[in-house]
Amino acid sequence: MKDNTQKKLMDKYWKKNLSYLGILLTIWFIVSYGAGILFVDELNTIRMGGFKLGFWFAQQGSIYIFVILIFVYVWLMNKLDKEFDVDEK
Repeated sequence: MKDNTQKKLMDKYWKKNLSYLGILLTIWFIVSYGAGILFVDELNTIRMGGFKLGFWFAQQGSIYIFVILIFVYVWLMNKLDKEFDVDEK
């Protein structure tokens, strides 16, 4: 009985983990593909540091966003680990 409860709890943990991954990767896809390719013409009307914003997103912005998303993922997973009591103590 205890193993079944533990398995359900871990299934819930992994579902939440996968939902975090899905959301964060969707954000990264939108930023890198959307801002760097799909909306580049509209974004290029805006300048940032002397560069067109669409160009900036294609060259550097998506990388910065990816690094920020890694830190967000670490923060979310630490919080989730504590919630399910699987954190490193």
